[in-house]
Amino acid sequence: MAEKLKIIPLGGLNEIGKNMTVYEYGGEIIVVDCGMAFPGDDMYGIDSVIPDVSYLIKNKSRIRGLFITHGHEDHIGAIPYVLKQINIPIYCTRFTAGLIKLKLEEHDLVKSTKMITVNPGQSARAGKFTADLTHAHHPLADPVPLAPPTNMGTVVHTGDFKIDSTPIDGEVIDLARLGELGKEGVLALCADSTNVERPGFTPSEKVVGATLSRQFQNCDERIIVTTFASNVHRIQQVLDAAAACGRKVAVTGRSMENIMKVSTELGYMKVPKNTMVDINKLKGLPKNKQVIVTTGSQGEEMSALYRMAFSTHKQVELGAGDKVILSASAIPGNEITVSRVINELFRKGVKVVYDRADILHVSGHACQEELKIVHALTKPRFFVPLHGEQRMLQIHCQLAQSMGMDRNHVAIGDNGAVIELTAKTMKLNGTVPAGEVYVDGSGVGDVGAVVMRDRKRLAEDGMVVIVLPISSYDNALLAPPEIITRGFIYVKESGDLMKELQEVAASAAESVSRKRSRDDGELRGVVKSAVSSYLFKNTKRSPMVIPVVTKL
Repeated sequence: MAEKLKIIPLGGLNEIGKNMTVYEYGGEIIVVDCGMAFPGDDMYGIDSVIPDVSYLIKNKSRIRGLFITHGHEDHIGAIPYVLKQINIPIYCTRFTAGLIKLKLEEHDLVKSTKMITVNPGQSARAGKFTADLTHAHHPLADPVPLAPPTNMGTVVHTGDFKIDSTPIDGEVIDLARLGELGKEGVLALCADSTNVERPGFTPSEKVVGATLSRQFQNCDERIIVTTFASNVHRIQQVLDAAAACGRKVAVTGRSMENIMKVSTELGYMKVPKNTMVDINKLKGLPKNKQVIVTTGSQGEEMSALYRMAFSTHKQVELGAGDKVILSASAIPGNEITVSRVINELFRKGVKVVYDRADILHVSGHACQEELKIVHALTKPRFFVPLHGEQRMLQIHCQLAQSMGMDRNHVAIGDNGAVIELTAKTMKLNGTVPAGEVYVDGSGVGDVGAVVMRDRKRLAEDGMVVIVLPISSYDNALLAPPEIITRGFIYVKESGDLMKELQEVAASAAESVSRKRSRDDGELRGVVKSAVSSYLFKNTKRSPMVIPVVTKL
């Protein structure tokens, strides 16, 4: 019987974020990445979205390890929630381990979690899998593509990467190792598709450093820079630009403070001498000597920049004489929230510099020519495009074909699709449970489709509560129903409608009260139906109608 390798994406396909891929071989399983995604605009009250791991829970005795390619939220954000259901060892590099540890501390999982740190260029063994961690480049320290071998050949899982010939840390991607793997025989390439729509090469991170230096030079304003908290190389360049101009730097925002702590303690960030100060001590300096590095590049409501823009930050008040530099691009879906913050900053008289005006951000993902290089070096027999929306996966498939790959050797699946490989064949062979699990406060998975539908309806049409005072003696209506609305109409300005609603509800209640066999459920159902029909007919709206029976 031919050996089989199963590749099962549980997240990251037809979406941005929530990356998680399962590799199953010889009866054993390893998992690569465990990320979260930002909630959509219609996910009211949801904090984040994580993958459905019910398949892993069912097969937890066969899981040998969780391998993490790098420490961005879309690759590590779901780890604490998954570990509470499946206790498995984590394999990653030192810096990624530092970021994960912060999350584990928040959830009191440090003692119960086994973490194995591996340096780029080394191998790690987990059951029958031996993963070769090759050095790559991404705007975060220590990103690593994985190359778990099987008897049929190696599988190269790129994670997020780009080919930067002038990286900030001096560590270029190990293309030679990818070439060696290609010569040894790569069974399958599973590659990042995020930037596959863009021709050419992704610019070097040093391009942003040059822009930041220009923005800092001869500037009389206080400078506030926001970027992704996890972009260590970007923050390093902000520190260097500030030091060159004799400015002091303060940091605000919890995630930014955490990243600074981890990266400096582990030696991944070098803070120029006498540059960092506490944000409370920054106020005494002239504005042209101040720099604030802050969270909020995606317009998040709880972020430090958002609070500055809307005057709720306790330590920083923005206005004329301030320059805000947005050194990040909006993640798809976040454009509206970012624009809201930018508009509010302009309203305050702040000078705002963002990506449209200058090169303040470069992607950490490979463009077409870089992807072609990886395809050419690895020479895979089969190809699975990962990390992207449907158009990105399809375009990556076309790119692979332009490199000479047979279309039958490319698998574009959905989350949960089982991609089955042998030494000579590739096919989609069934599905496993996969989908979205909502995180709402401390609740995980307790908000489902029904609750989300109710929240959507409440947000769009509001709610009408009908309070029915009913006699416990003979089930008669003792008084006109009380009408309470939220998010529907303002009662005091709609007296006629409220009076008509009372009459409709009372008439419906009395029609049921005459029945000897009626119960409260029947009463609520009849009143709800009558009120809902009346409201839609007269207002063309469908608020949530909730009848409440009060026995007196």
